[in-house]
Amino acid sequence: MNFSHRACQTDNGPDPYAANIQQLAVQNEAFRVALWTGCHLQMTLMCIPPCGEIGPEVHEDTDQFIKVEQGTALIKMGRCEKQPHFRQNMCKGDAVFIPAGTWHNVVNTGKTSLKLSSVYAPPHHPRGTVQRSKADSDREEY
Repeated sequence: MNFSHRACQTDNGPDPYAANIQQLAVQNEAFRVALWTGCHLQMTLMCIPPCGEIGPEVHEDTDQFIKVEQGTALIKMGRCEKQPHFRQNMCKGDAVFIPAGTWHNVVNTGKTSLKLSSVYAPPHHPRGTVQRSKADSDREEY
């Protein structure tokens, strides 16, 4: 298959699109970038620095799927922000399903950048989102 390799900084939706997600995720250096946004789902790529994290968050009306494309992580989830009852170590190829209304956080437990792909259904971030750092993400909270 001949995959498209357009820059990660371009939201390729809602047009049909095929890509090597792992390769694009590994190449991505932005904290979060919307790779593809459609009417009913969205894929973003993330780069979390060593000792960094996404930070506790909840999406009341959005289910989420996160896959580790490179690195190691700890996922914490639960109904309460401060008491996650679910904890799981994750490495390359591992994925987690996060139901709407569930508090969650992903922490980079490795010595290199953690590279993630994440699917939101329905889309959570504005089409074309590019957040270079967690500070950018925190400033743009929706």
